[in-house]
Amino acid sequence: MPSAADRIDFGPPRDAGSVRAFGLALLAHGLLIAALTWGVNWKRTDDTVSFEAEIWSTVQQEAAPKLVEPPPAPPPTPPAPPEPVVKTAPIAPDVDIALEQEKKRKLLQQKQKQQQQQQQQQQQQKEAELLAKKEKEKERELKLKEDQAKRKAVDDAKKIEAKKQDLKEQASATSLAEQRKQNLARAMGLAGATGGDTAKGNALKSAGPSASYGGKVKAKVRPNIVFTEDIQGNPSAEVEVRTGLDGTIMSQRLVKPSGNKAWDDAVIKAIIRTETMPRDVDGRVPTPMIIEFRPKD
Repeated sequence: MPSAADRIDFGPPRDAGSVRAFGLALLAHGLLIAALTWGVNWKRTDDTVSFEAEIWSTVQQEAAPKLVEPPPAPPPTPPAPPEPVVKTAPIAPDVDIALEQEKKRKLLQQKQKQQQQQQQQQQQQKEAELLAKKEKEKERELKLKEDQAKRKAVDDAKKIEAKKQDLKEQASATSLAEQRKQNLARAMGLAGATGGDTAKGNALKSAGPSASYGGKVKAKVRPNIVFTEDIQGNPSAEVEVRTGLDGTIMSQRLVKPSGNKAWDDAVIKAIIRTETMPRDVDGRVPTPMIIEFRPKD
């Protein structure tokens, strides 16, 4: 039969309150034994007992089992540890929430600003690269145009030089032909020439007007000039006049103004009124002719 000590060895481990419990158990048993002893002694001290007897038995008897103390009471179960208390952060006041939101907003704005700056830098870099590319293309086109212009200038110079050479050759050929023609005409018409001994022309007679023809023209035109204004100086107006074979005036044109429009208009009107030009000593009317008119001549 297992002893109390064996049962205690196989019992659950003692905790910190097992010593106190064991002491209380011993105290309770001690009080119980004292009470039993006192009761036994109370009956043995009874004065009514007057004799003693000793009883013997021939039958072998087995002794009663030894009083076994009851096992000590199991230690009380320790209380379960308290549940952990989860402490929640106190609700921040509205001011802290506003500050936190403002801080987040500023961080977001700063981030957006950095992104915008990066995008602007990238855009500027792209524009700079594009501008550099355009500049290179422009320089290349300009160089190509310059090369083309140089080649064209060289070609034009060659063409001009060739044209000059052709003109020179043509002029030389024309000059030789004209000279041959003039020599032939001179040879054929020397007998009928009307020039003086010092004449150097090739024609049979001179084509220009005689020395006295200018006076004849002015004498015919002057009466038709109507000019009554007082004019300073003696300005000259030159008029080109073209006539027919019979001397009829076909056209008149002011080639050199006098500076006084009234005098120029009077000269033109006078030529128109004249209608015809006189014949020269040879019976011809030179055309075209340029006539000079002065108001005080």
